[in-house]
Amino acid sequence: MGYFAPLYASELPHRAVAVYMYLCDRADKEGKCYPAIGTIARELKLSRSTVKRAIADLEKSGHLRKEQRWRENGGKSSNMYYVR
Repeated sequence: MGYFAPLYASELPHRAVAVYMYLCDRADKEGKCYPAIGTIARELKLSRSTVKRAIADLEKSGHLRKEQRWRENGGKSSNMYYVR
């Protein structure tokens, strides 16, 4: 449980802690995962806008890095998230 201690000690809102734990639970051994915003929102029972705000909070605090992923046809895909 000590892994999450710095996050709990931070000033992050509860929504950001919930999203961070969700992403950590789905991340591979390198700390990356790529669930869609809608999937995160549905599984955590949050709105899409709340999830987006939580991700922005996590990026700003340095707990998360986000990269846009692209499909072969040039369309956007879900983001790649790197948890730290």
